[in-house]
Amino acid sequence: MKNFYYVLDASAFINGFEPKGNYNFTVSEITDEVKDLKSSIILNQAIEDKKIIIREPKDKYLDELEKIISESGDDLRLSVPDKKVIALALDLLDNEEFPIKVLTDDYSMQNVLKIINIPYGSIITEGIKGVYNWKKTCEGCKKEYPADYPYDDCEICGSKIFKKRIKTY
Repeated sequence: MKNFYYVLDASAFINGFEPKGNYNFTVSEITDEVKDLKSSIILNQAIEDKKIIIREPKDKYLDELEKIISESGDDLRLSVPDKKVIALALDLLDNEEFPIKVLTDDYSMQNVLKIINIPYGSIITEGIKGVYNWKKTCEGCKKEYPADYPYDDCEICGSKIFKKRIKTY
């Protein structure tokens, strides 16, 4: 059987994934996101048993990811740990010998992974069916704003701005 490098999001631990082999990676922030007792015990035991390697992605891959997610609008929905997990997958894909698979139940992460063609798996959800982009849009006059628009209200009509999902495929 072929070996895989698994890159693990907090949801993998929270939803019951228990690392078996020695090819499991995550980033340091994930240890802070896993808060419930059972998941924390599983995560800490896996780290102690050297079944999880905590590794930070190179800045090059974080920068590459920022460009990708700013185009898709996913920068509006991903946390710093989410971005680092995806960047780590990019890093491993370029620099290691085995195929990569990211384990996450986070739909926004799956959306980005699908866009950049990195295999992913879910623990308790079915996963996404299509790829979506996100746009900031005024609910009143429908004006679209860039992702970095800093206000919650429309500069034209004063209505609330929301994140609109647009299916791309």
